[in-house]
Amino acid sequence: MLKINILDLLNTFESIGIRKGDTLLVHSSLSSFGYVEGGTQTVIEALLASVGISGNVFVPTLTGKPSDGPTNPPVFDVKKSPCWTGRIPSEFMKLPDAKRSLHPTHSVAGIGPLVDYLIKGHEDSLTPCGKDSPYIKIAEIGGYILLLGVTMDSNTTIHSAEELANVSYHLQKEKAECTIIDHSGNILKRKLYLHRWGTPRYFQKIEEPLENLHILTQTRCGNSVIRLIKSMPMIEWLYKKLIQNPEYLIKES
Repeated sequence: MLKINILDLLNTFESIGIRKGDTLLVHSSLSSFGYVEGGTQTVIEALLASVGISGNVFVPTLTGKPSDGPTNPPVFDVKKSPCWTGRIPSEFMKLPDAKRSLHPTHSVAGIGPLVDYLIKGHEDSLTPCGKDSPYIKIAEIGGYILLLGVTMDSNTTIHSAEELANVSYHLQKEKAECTIIDHSGNILKRKLYLHRWGTPRYFQKIEEPLENLHILTQTRCGNSVIRLIKSMPMIEWLYKKLIQNPEYLIKES
């Protein structure tokens, strides 16, 4: 059985271009590597070590579901609501240094010196991944999206481009009054536009163009394909595509 250790991960992250001080939004599949010595904790330690104490690591801690909407608004407890984005985010958000944003469906958790700034006000972002969200803020400071063994289908920041381009299929037409329980146990109410489920997309189509433009770099670690994406250049490129053709990402039947 192929075994991956922390040095393998550190060498891979360095070779793909991750440096001290970088900010990463990490989408991941632990099982994609094969066998990782130390499991989830080893991957998290490698990520934090790669960016150092001056860098920031984020993971998506999503809780949204198809039934969320104006007639069934979500209730989100920042301390207790589990995420469905995998083992690495589930363990990461429980770490003592991790801080989680307050969005009721598209929260993120982060560790690093800029985390407070990057998660601040996510609960007030009218759209999940819009201009007041960590997804855009990470891009604005020159951050990266890191895909560990997952495809573009897991790249939540693609929704940022959809929201900025105001595509018709992405968000529900009416706001939902969401309930948020914050870190101190306070109950907050926010009226927000939520994700509209049901429109099949084909996000994988943007990988080759992004690689040709040197916005995306990829390598391997064990059985896992690792992709590093410059967040803002990706958003800007995809925004232009969606303005030209709002159905660019919709999967053809």
